[in-house]
Amino acid sequence: MKEITIDPITRLEGHGRIQIFLNEEGNVANAYLQVPELRGFERFCIGRKGEDLPQITPRICGVCPVAHHMASTKALDAAFHVDPPLAARKLRELMYNGYFIYDHTLHFYFLGAPDFVVGPTAPPAERNILGVINKVGLDIAKEVIKHRAYGQKITAIIGGKATHPVCGLPGGMSKAISEEERQEIEKMAESCVEFAKFTLKVFDDVVLKNKNYVDVILSDAYKHRTYYMGLVDENNKVNFYDGKIRVVDPEGREFAKWAAADYLNNVEEHVEEWTYVKLPYLKKVGWKGLIDGPESGIYRVGPLGRLNASDGMATPLAQEEYKRMYETLGGRPVHSTLAFHWARLIELLYAAERTLELSRDKEVTSTEIRNKPGQPGEGVGVVEAPRGTLIHHYKLDEEGLAKDVNLIVATVNNAPAICMSIRDAAKGVIKGGVVNDGLLNMVEMAFRAYDPCFGCATHFAFGQMPLEVAIYDHHRHLLRVIRR
Repeated sequence: MKEITIDPITRLEGHGRIQIFLNEEGNVANAYLQVPELRGFERFCIGRKGEDLPQITPRICGVCPVAHHMASTKALDAAFHVDPPLAARKLRELMYNGYFIYDHTLHFYFLGAPDFVVGPTAPPAERNILGVINKVGLDIAKEVIKHRAYGQKITAIIGGKATHPVCGLPGGMSKAISEEERQEIEKMAESCVEFAKFTLKVFDDVVLKNKNYVDVILSDAYKHRTYYMGLVDENNKVNFYDGKIRVVDPEGREFAKWAAADYLNNVEEHVEEWTYVKLPYLKKVGWKGLIDGPESGIYRVGPLGRLNASDGMATPLAQEEYKRMYETLGGRPVHSTLAFHWARLIELLYAAERTLELSRDKEVTSTEIRNKPGQPGEGVGVVEAPRGTLIHHYKLDEEGLAKDVNLIVATVNNAPAICMSIRDAAKGVIKGGVVNDGLLNMVEMAFRAYDPCFGCATHFAFGQMPLEVAIYDHHRHLLRVIRR
């Protein structure tokens, strides 16, 4: 049996490799995603002050710090038994949608677009942001950089910093914004709405008008019939900041809907020896291995997961694009993994529209932005990270110190599906022993659609990392090997 290794895999946050095994006919027998790194943030949060966790957990990842900051802050709201004032909730959501603007822009243009704008089988040296710029032109590249910077500036105005915000406190926010800052955010949001509309047109022109790309998107190699999960508001519309967790089955029917604190009654985690990433599944369905269909408890989160789990978008322009996607791809739910890219751009438009709505709400300049926390206890905070549903669960002792911390991040929720997607993409594109760089990139496209963040996702089930230490003398002769 022949083994092919892609190491490292590219255009993602974190480290990983793919191992593909070919049988005697040169077809794929199996393929595995391995995540060899370990972060272990849950462990060294223990003993820290609860109110420090919103500053500690964002350091898990430089790509999704705002998501961890906000999930952590909401977990502290619950743990200290305090609801933030309405103005604070609006400020948080305003910052959070600004974050979505810059994060979704980053993924599409820098990480995802090279596979479509440049081409999935183009030379590796061209499959990057410079190759995209060469195709679309310098003027468009300037707009991309400008509007990604707008999202970061909105986050920085409210959060103190664009990358590691420091504004969230149990019961509210650390500072208000001025009328001048509100007007500045409003002006940037107006521009971001137009940019999001333009980006959807780019996707339309480059991808949807290319029959070969559409055939790849709809092919069986990139399709899985799974459950889908995402936060929804009281009207079952997508909401990134708050709501209930809704799950639909592979036919699009509502399977479950629960409040954040009930996640342990609905989600279980499976462990495999070949990865540090746990593999969650729906508890009421059960773990049946890496298979899809209604009998398997595997579910998907993230842009396509949120749209499939919802009944629509809460802003008008995004709702029209939502309807168009489902009309084009054959109705709800859409099971095509590469449709995550289209869903992500619909969310970019929603985030820009929602940012504009909130920036025009004069209450965001109120100084009534914090309520007094109560006694420490247990709390769960959930937000939708750009990559999907993010859960922070804290137990604090009577002094407010963390005694137990559990994180289920978006990429962990998607991990079983990512493993299946890589395996089936490899089986779909590698035939008869024909392997080249372009085909291997098409295998990588299967994980890239999820925008995974493996730095956030790594855990170890037994509390310590396997370790091997080799000891040599000064002549480089091996004296001893110590293993844990």
